[in-house]
Amino acid sequence: MTAFAVQLQQLNSVHLAVIRRQARSSELSRLVPECCGVVWNALRAQQARGGRHVAVYWDDSIRLEAGVELNGPFVEQGEVVRSATPAGAVASTTYFGPYGGLGAAHDAVRSWCAANNHDLAGPNWEIYGHWRPEWDANPSLIRTDVYYLLAD
Repeated sequence: MTAFAVQLQQLNSVHLAVIRRQARSSELSRLVPECCGVVWNALRAQQARGGRHVAVYWDDSIRLEAGVELNGPFVEQGEVVRSATPAGAVASTTYFGPYGGLGAAHDAVRSWCAANNHDLAGPNWEIYGHWRPEWDANPSLIRTDVYYLLAD
C-alpha cells in the first residue's frame, strides 16, 4: 500500500457550478465525469470561466455534487446550480494514480483522523487535477486531492 501524507489545513469555500445527485458507489466512475461534462458545457455556453473538476460527497448516503470550480460569474441553468465546497479545518492528502485507486486515499485520511483524535464532520470532496496528455500514457501521474471536513 502507498503511504499517504495527511495534512491539516484551514480552507475557505470555493465557488462551484454543480449537478446534484444521489448515487450508489458503483455509479460514481460513470456519474462524476458525466456530470462534470454537462457542467462544462453549461459554462462554455455562458463563456464562464471554470477551474478543476470537483466532486463533493455530503454524507455516507452519497448525496453528491459534481462539477467545476467557478472563476467568475455564472448563472444557474437547469440542473446546473451554484454551490461551494465546505469551509473550515480539513484533513487532506494527495493521491497519484488511476481514479479506481482513490479509495486508498480516503481510507488513509479516515485512519489518520481516527489515530490522531480528529472527528469527521461528514462532508468530503475530491479535486481532480487538470488533465495532462502524459497521464494517458502513465496513469500513475494522475493527481487528485482528497479533503475531509473536521468537526469543531
